[in-house]
Amino acid sequence: MKLLIASNNQHKISEIKLALQGRFESICSLQEDGIACDPQETGKTFLENALLKANAVAHYTDKAVLADDTGLCVNALNGRPGIYSARYACSHDGAANRIKLLYEMKDKKDRSAYFTTTVVLRYPDGSYVTANGRVDGYILTEEHGSCGFGYDSLFFCHELNKSFAEATEREKLSVSHRGRAIANLLNKLDNAD
Repeated sequence: MKLLIASNNQHKISEIKLALQGRFESICSLQEDGIACDPQETGKTFLENALLKANAVAHYTDKAVLADDTGLCVNALNGRPGIYSARYACSHDGAANRIKLLYEMKDKKDRSAYFTTTVVLRYPDGSYVTANGRVDGYILTEEHGSCGFGYDSLFFCHELNKSFAEATEREKLSVSHRGRAIANLLNKLDNAD
């Protein structure tokens, strides 16, 4: 089966390709397939947003489409930024989003947080399979590390005992929300055979 990743985020595409190595006949991104599509995330849940993206991209291809929606949920902020993570302060501006998060967390004692991902694999016939992944940690008081993207330099992962931005791509993927969502998706596919 040929797979199209419904994303324009190169960091996300790299993580997904690494997680899916050897599982599909081919895996390509929107850019690699020459598709200009940037669906608006107007859903009220991670699943709704992932489905919106998968269905929008499906109009341009006869391949299976993999879409995801991911967010950082901070307990002291009542789950924000949540589904608005990518556009919390400014649309897809990671630095601005991190600055806003640090400002909102400056007086918070409870810094616990988690990343969550919902993935949707949409087949050409319109049927789909979904899966979720989550990783717990807390928000640091300043950025640590230079790898990763988004909120990675502010998210301390309990299981790695360091920030996501201090981890290698493989280390992060082994425990991350996206890595777990894809692993759960592959498990569903394996058990459906």
